[in-house]
Amino acid sequence: MNVSWQIVRFALKETFSISYGNYSHREALIITLNQDGILGYGECTAIDYYQINLDDFSQKLHSVKTLIESHQIVHPNEFYTFLLSLELPSFLRSAMDCAYWDLFGKLEKKSFLALNSIEVNQLPESSITISVASIEDQIKKIKTSHWNKFKVKCNHFDANEIKSLLNLDREIALDANGSFSAEQCQWLENQEEAKKFTYIEQPMKPDHYSVLHHNLKANWMADEDCQEHINLSALQPHYRSINIKLVKCGGLTPALQLIHQAKELGFKIMIGCMTESTIGISAGAVLTPLVDFADLDGANLIANDIANGSKVINGKIELSDKPGLGISIL
Repeated sequence: MNVSWQIVRFALKETFSISYGNYSHREALIITLNQDGILGYGECTAIDYYQINLDDFSQKLHSVKTLIESHQIVHPNEFYTFLLSLELPSFLRSAMDCAYWDLFGKLEKKSFLALNSIEVNQLPESSITISVASIEDQIKKIKTSHWNKFKVKCNHFDANEIKSLLNLDREIALDANGSFSAEQCQWLENQEEAKKFTYIEQPMKPDHYSVLHHNLKANWMADEDCQEHINLSALQPHYRSINIKLVKCGGLTPALQLIHQAKELGFKIMIGCMTESTIGISAGAVLTPLVDFADLDGANLIANDIANGSKVINGKIELSDKPGLGISIL
């Protein structure tokens, strides 16, 4: 098995603004695994506020390249145990794990869904992200969009702006990216109208969730508070929902385990994404038959996508029926 990689710069269709900053492009590390001319693909994105540096990842891959290439083709669960032994950061391990699932499925001529006996009944509809802007601009984007579900980014708390969003006849979630205070959260979770939001994601900075209550009005959703090695039982009294992002938990293999654990504890589950190409989105999409919410708009936000695979069209998820993750390069 041969492993290669490249860093790709994606231009965004418009400036992406969140509480951490403004972004006009994203860089991603694309991993390719090649076995006898069959290619599997994985992706991870550079995120400055998570201290993700792709040059560091490239150096790490150089140091373990021989070990990876000398490994025999085994089931992805067994291969993941090997990946853990390499001590790769979760973002990089996720890209490798997804590339391997894609490769393994193509070699077996079976889709990820078939390999994991996942039945496709009703898929959740994906939200589209409305980035930080004036409330007037955000509402205008919502009203003129062809999507049905929206995740509105905010970098501060404003009760009047929240009421303006609630007055819209649309399915809206809030993503605070940790910009709310304890007092603001306590006020919000006691407001009857907070039930109208599909969910309110990561209201406070990580590890400050002890003041949140899962059984009041707001459907609090953990994002930065739901990463690798998370203790879901500790979140249970505070969050009703969790956002699973492959790069944060380490890939498809641990995500399957996390979904099982979350369901046993009664959490609502969302599959989320970074601003990724169709490579990353196709990996997340295969888990959507198992979850309640989807936020897989990443490839819709970039201007120069590089792959075919599963698609999200105006929120409707169209899963590829091809082997592996169904990914091919344009």
